Amino acid sequence: MKIEILGTGCTKCATLEKVVKEAVAKSGKFAQIEKVDDIVKIMEYQVISTPGLVIDGKVVSTGKVLSVDEVVALIKA
Repeated sequence: MKIEILGTGCTKCATLEKVVKEAVAKSGKFAQIEKVDDIVKIMEYQVISTPGLVIDGKVVSTGKVLSVDEVVALIKA
């Protein structure tokens, strides 16, 4: 599983990265977590509002910080 956090370095982006790491640990699944701060790559996902969360190439959230439990649910889906 590959999880990407899209954002240019704002506080919300950093918070979402922390939440994702906690959620992966809680889920017990293996995931490659990547922070994407290249605006061109972010735009390729058609994400206008950051932070964005991409799981296995699919945008699952934009513009908000999810809770650990919300991310766990997305990982298990």
